[in-house]
Amino acid sequence: MSIIRFEDVDVIFSSKPREALSLLDEGKTREQILKQTGLVVGVEKANLDIEKGEICVLMGLSGSGKSSLLRCINGLNTVSRGKLFVEHEGKHIDIAHCTPAELKMMRTKRIAMVFQKFALMPWLTVRENISFGLEMQGRPEKERRKLVDEKLELVGLTQWRNKKPDELSGGMQQRVGLARALAMDADILLMDEPFSALDPLIRQGLQDELLELQRKLSKTIVFVSHDLDEALKLGSRIAIMKDGRIIQYSKPEEIVLNPADEYVRTFVAHTNPLNVLCGRSLMRSLDNCKRINGSVCLDPGGDSWLDLGEGGSIKRARQGQNGLDLQNWVPGQDVESLGRLPTLVHADIGMREALQIRYQTGNKLVLQENDKVVGILGDSELYHALLGKNHG
Repeated sequence: MSIIRFEDVDVIFSSKPREALSLLDEGKTREQILKQTGLVVGVEKANLDIEKGEICVLMGLSGSGKSSLLRCINGLNTVSRGKLFVEHEGKHIDIAHCTPAELKMMRTKRIAMVFQKFALMPWLTVRENISFGLEMQGRPEKERRKLVDEKLELVGLTQWRNKKPDELSGGMQQRVGLARALAMDADILLMDEPFSALDPLIRQGLQDELLELQRKLSKTIVFVSHDLDEALKLGSRIAIMKDGRIIQYSKPEEIVLNPADEYVRTFVAHTNPLNVLCGRSLMRSLDNCKRINGSVCLDPGGDSWLDLGEGGSIKRARQGQNGLDLQNWVPGQDVESLGRLPTLVHADIGMREALQIRYQTGNKLVLQENDKVVGILGDSELYHALLGKNHG
């Protein structure tokens, strides 16, 4: 089972939600329920699986239910109906029906949260703010100091450790909030629009820092955002919400290429595909390539071929009956070092890099995974991606 699982979760903001739940079952909208009962439907029938180590972005406009859903995970919002499982030490605890002691344990050991408005205590120093949660856990002072020093270095605030929050910029204050959450050593990190109050350049910088931290720490992060570019940049998967419901839950490139409905299609209409799409989602798969026996055609004229072995490994590349040289490219390599030859790349190559390689080499890209060919990327596929069409 996933590390977090929502099963048919409804959230009604009332201690007596029964009437609103009955109306939901009758197919009433949240507006109709509000008018009839005065009760607000925060979340309706949410089903969601979040895997260990991924960044799940809950995205939507104001009032879509994204923060309401997030706050169910640590019990800040009460689940009116349904189940919400969070894995801990091999067991799956239903946050919707757990005991107060279990909920307290999950909040102190398993789940940490970073808030939009920082939630720092102004009378404490940076060090003391980060240490506060550890003190509540009863950690010894020596251990607290060691952990705090580690997190200060991780977020680049060591020299600011004795400053008060009002002496820091907004971006630095949010780093303190992040360090405080990381100091708890929780595997699950909830982030409720943490960068939305910051200037665009600071926000972009913190997004980059979060991705770098994630590469080092591999936390499970549930991140709320109303910014599509932010969601596409950060999310392993994105849940787009509207009126308390999850409309689509997919990988970023899947949302851009195959929006679930007109609402999602409108949302992603002006997305820059260079920032989102990867080779795997653009390529012409082997099933859609011209093939003769074990050979795959590289070009429309049918003159360049890859002879494949069992399982898709390359035995030989040829042009007609003559041998054809191939070259490799790996992330970080200077594209300008490539010659005018077909290029072997990983299937997850970004579209921006793919375009640069195509321009530099004048040839198709051969996409591989585990040293096996999985598809071809050429002008037609790149052109259709720029037009916003999936060529298949």
